[in-house]
Amino acid sequence: MKLDDDIHNYYEHLVLEQIVRLELAQSKSEDYLADLCCLALNQLPTRYIRYEVDMAFYLPQSERQQMEMNAINAVKHGIAYLDNNKNKESE
Repeated sequence: MKLDDDIHNYYEHLVLEQIVRLELAQSKSEDYLADLCCLALNQLPTRYIRYEVDMAFYLPQSERQQMEMNAINAVKHGIAYLDNNKNKESE
């Protein structure tokens, strides 16, 4: 068993989903996106899973919705942080 392939943090999926939803890959660099992922994930608790299906069948809908909102807010705060620091650097 190779743990780094079998186990992952479900919030990674939710953060990436939000980045895709916002179409940030079309306007931001890979470095920006990597920094954004780190900032967002560091604001969130870890939720380790082996299979996506585990979350679909065993997680109450209300908890899944809360996790999605947590990811949305974490990405929003990460964007604000990165954009605010970019503006400070150009002054």
